[in-house]
Amino acid sequence: MKKYIILTLLIISSVFAKAQDDVYPTKDFKGKLFITNGTVHVGNGQVLENATIEVNNGKIVQVGTNVSVSQDAKVVDAKGKNVYPGLILSETDLGLKEIANGVRGSNDFLELGDLNPNIRSIVAYNSDSRIIGTLRASGILLASVTPQGGTISGSSTVVQLDAWNWEDAAYKMDNGIHLNMPTFISRPNRFASFFGLLIDRTDPTKQALEKVSELKSFFREAKAYFEEPTHKATNLKFEAVKGLFDKKQKLFVHADQVKQMLVAIDFVKEFGFDVVIVGGSESFLIADLLKQNNISVILQQMHELPATEDDDFDQPYKTPAQLQKAGVLFAINDSHDESRYRNVMFNAGTAAAYGLTKEQALQAITLNAAKILGIDDRTGSLEAGKDANIVISDGDILDMRTSIISKAFIQGREVSLDNKQTQLYERYKYKYGLK
Repeated sequence: MKKYIILTLLIISSVFAKAQDDVYPTKDFKGKLFITNGTVHVGNGQVLENATIEVNNGKIVQVGTNVSVSQDAKVVDAKGKNVYPGLILSETDLGLKEIANGVRGSNDFLELGDLNPNIRSIVAYNSDSRIIGTLRASGILLASVTPQGGTISGSSTVVQLDAWNWEDAAYKMDNGIHLNMPTFISRPNRFASFFGLLIDRTDPTKQALEKVSELKSFFREAKAYFEEPTHKATNLKFEAVKGLFDKKQKLFVHADQVKQMLVAIDFVKEFGFDVVIVGGSESFLIADLLKQNNISVILQQMHELPATEDDDFDQPYKTPAQLQKAGVLFAINDSHDESRYRNVMFNAGTAAAYGLTKEQALQAITLNAAKILGIDDRTGSLEAGKDANIVISDGDILDMRTSIISKAFIQGREVSLDNKQTQLYERYKYKYGLK
């Protein structure tokens, strides 16, 4: 009887093995890997039919239609499938916020205080977040983890999404400082106005200009600090923005209004910073000016209403094509709490239906994003010398009907596509006798 009980327990455990929370990071893959017979979307606009990608020790060696396959190598046949660069989230609180508007103890994305350039998001990054597995299964392999709160929130770090801890995850450390530009426009709640509730009557423009003056004073003092041959005392806040002055970091300005972006341009002219606009819902109005000042844009959320009542109803969908036409470097992002960032490729797909080509839309979530984040020398496209961050999809990755990810590789190692949602799917298939 005892042996039958043991046998029964073994059968049950094998059934539920995949329902355990036991998805581990993959070990480094050393050696050669060939991905053959796929339609390769390079990420720079090129599409190669029936092509092969050769990978050696995590790096892409060559991509083409005449690549010879080694007999002793690992081979993945992608016949009838599409092969893409790993997708990139350009700005996110992934790993810092687990439950949106929920449990405070699972959130670590903002600090008290107003000017916090010395706050580093990476040290709070939770590589065990259950959301990460769902992103990998969607083809998203890299993300720029960003703090929030205050006027200067701190520094962001690009992470790869298959790691034991934040040290393993870090792909490019402290690549940018994030600044939340004060608003110049007050848009009172229409219901508050209707019911005669208390409305803030302060002048938003005056308040914003005072805050801008404070920010400029901070950066002027930081500049003077760096011009000193020696310092009597170390200023951590000034030290944190040193990379802005020597161009090792970019200033990511969170702004949607034209007036906010004009102030960002003023920062470029006075301090010489490399500036990226995050949000940019009104960026189409000054696209030529952004191009003239070499300012990039990260479009945060496309599936939303227009910024103002005077805009076209489909303006958020058309903005990428308008920036593309003006020659502005831009990326498409997904910051939606409910979808938990998994719709970035479908945002790009919407842009492809409103003026962009499919390959331009793909670039907005791969190579363009890599350029903006300063990692295009390592990733963003399937080219020789870059990391083998590769996604294989059964269909078009921009189309939610056919975007089914079958395999994903980060730096050449095949990563697990299992996650909490697939585990629950298998669990309840078993419960209802569908397995």
